[in-house]
Amino acid sequence: MTNRTDANLTLAFAEELAAITPAALTERDLAQLDLLVFDYVGVAYGGAARPWIVALHRWAERYRGTGPARIIASDLEVTPEVAAFVNGAAGHSFELDDTHEASMSHPGAVVIPAALAVASETGASGRDVLAAIAAGYEAMARIGIAARAERVIAAGHHPTAVFGVFGAVVAAGKLKGFSAQQIAAAWGHALSLSAGSMQFSQEVSGAEVKRLHAGYAARAGVLAAEVVEAGIPGPTRGLDGRYGFLALYGHDAIPEALTRMGARGLAIHDMSFKPYACCRLLHSMIDGLRTTTDGFAQAQEARIRAILVRGPRKLAEQHMVRRPDTPMAAQYSLPFTVGAALAFGPERYDAYEPGNLADPRILAFADLVEVGHDAAMEAAYPEHFGTEVEVTFADGSTRTERVLDSLGTPVHPMTGDALRAKALGLIGGRLEADAFDRLVGEVTALKGAADVGPLQAAVAR
Repeated sequence: MTNRTDANLTLAFAEELAAITPAALTERDLAQLDLLVFDYVGVAYGGAARPWIVALHRWAERYRGTGPARIIASDLEVTPEVAAFVNGAAGHSFELDDTHEASMSHPGAVVIPAALAVASETGASGRDVLAAIAAGYEAMARIGIAARAERVIAAGHHPTAVFGVFGAVVAAGKLKGFSAQQIAAAWGHALSLSAGSMQFSQEVSGAEVKRLHAGYAARAGVLAAEVVEAGIPGPTRGLDGRYGFLALYGHDAIPEALTRMGARGLAIHDMSFKPYACCRLLHSMIDGLRTTTDGFAQAQEARIRAILVRGPRKLAEQHMVRRPDTPMAAQYSLPFTVGAALAFGPERYDAYEPGNLADPRILAFADLVEVGHDAAMEAAYPEHFGTEVEVTFADGSTRTERVLDSLGTPVHPMTGDALRAKALGLIGGRLEADAFDRLVGEVTALKGAADVGPLQAAVAR
């Protein structure tokens, strides 16, 4: 239940987001936004080669020439809605998209494609785009915190999908010159478009629908902004009203969190980058495995008798499919991820490919895995996605490692060079070296660009 007050917190939050202007961005903000956009572009370009995104490219052919927005890794120019959908799905397709842990969501895969798509139509400057992205991240993060994301996901809703539409609205609305009142009205429409089920986490097949959740949210946010632009009003208490988002999706929601800035400033500074191509909750486990096996030097099946992973209850409830038969189900599977890390190493993105789902080395390690509850990690969740890993070796010895903050978090950040290497690993084989360097340069130049045209050209096929 939401404790509703007479104050219109929806509008107050919209006013705060409307005040995130290009002039308000600090050099620290701009540097972080450079990294976030670059990481998104690399992941989305790599994601465009995935079978489900190739299928969406075929689907999008029917919209060829209908608008100015570019679909990444293609020559298609389409409407902003279509581009936001396809590029959002592409950014969510490799399980490598950025993560806001407290809201348990992936803002980049929703907000950035929505912003770039709308900017292609409005002619917004690069710095306008970055301010819109920062505001969109802020919306997703605070709405997720206010709704208590850990309870939202326990109830079966996928945070990226249900929070994402509100972030996409903000990015799109700001690039259309919306007032705070118009942002709030567009949120009123977004309330009727917010959806996304966690059922994909319970089935060994059909899980690829999760790939599309970021795209659905990005498209819906653009649509909601377009509807308001067309002159159709929406409720202005879509977040904190009697039947608003927090009342419908929140569980013991915290409405006042909507207007509470994070300790690090803007939410863009609370983002984690993903070095491993699996569910973000499993990354600390991989770091623990790295330590307990001496950098995977001890990762031979004959040497390991058992593996126990302790953490939040969500591990047992949503991540214990032992025989996934799709890449998405594998990337969400704790046992399979353990097996993939031990058999192939955690940086092998292709470990989750269909041809490896029955790999006997992976499955042999997966069968050694059990999961347990850790009260301290539960208490730290979702602000920290921590786990404890205990490996029992064949000689009866055990090694244990607790990891609260994994590689890629603000506490243990990836370097710019590491992010470049990540992008190169995803798309280097599909772009010539000079084309890759051009892409890197256009992302860096975005803050001074007159529009997004050069960046759009750089991400084309």
